[in-house]
Amino acid sequence: MAVLSSQTQPSDTQIVPRHVAIIMDGNGRWARSRGRPRTMGHRAGVEAVRRTIEASVELGIEYLTLYGFSTENWKRPESEVSDLMGLLRLFIKRELSTLQKNGVKIRIIGDRSRFADDIRALLDKAESATSGNSRLNLTIALSYGARAELTQAMREIAKKVASGEISADAITEDLIEQNLSTVGIPDPDLLIRTSGEQRISNFLLWQSAYTEFVFEDVLWPDFDRNHLEKAIDNFAGRERRFGAVI
Repeated sequence: MAVLSSQTQPSDTQIVPRHVAIIMDGNGRWARSRGRPRTMGHRAGVEAVRRTIEASVELGIEYLTLYGFSTENWKRPESEVSDLMGLLRLFIKRELSTLQKNGVKIRIIGDRSRFADDIRALLDKAESATSGNSRLNLTIALSYGARAELTQAMREIAKKVASGEISADAITEDLIEQNLSTVGIPDPDLLIRTSGEQRISNFLLWQSAYTEFVFEDVLWPDFDRNHLEKAIDNFAGRERRFGAVI
């Protein structure tokens, strides 16, 4: 956990969660409410991503995980998926130098095999260029689904059992975690979902076993530092027991 100082927040000193995960929901509804195409909502959503990363750095959050594109999102209309891929390309090309300068380390989780070659190259470049940074560990979930992640982890463990490398009795929670795409990343302390929806939509199912949830009734393109601080205030007021009696 980190502590907000008076330099970052004018109110009383406050506990900041070490790891914040966000389901960025509401781009389409934001656009529809303004009589604009869904693509405009996604473009506005990119600005919210930029604001959230900046605020996380300023607030002293160590880990930020953003649900950018799910495995189910591939089912959307081809034109919308194409626009989203274009925005992904543009975001990396425009923001990489700024992220590098601000000490942000980028990590991508999810199935990259479905992305075009140039996008995979950009993702590799972003990870490589920022690998030495440590001010904010930014994980972006792209073509990600928690059930697929767990299935892949089980396959890898099953191969080791079948080959005799390990016994079935050697399968532990720690071993499963070592085979997840988030290995080395602490579990989220706080998970925020925007748009008022109250579900986690196949996101970090294993990792969120003891995560605190905050559902914000704001569409993602309108999400800003004030909403992030409000969620942190909500989190700070909770008593986390992790199944124990305190």
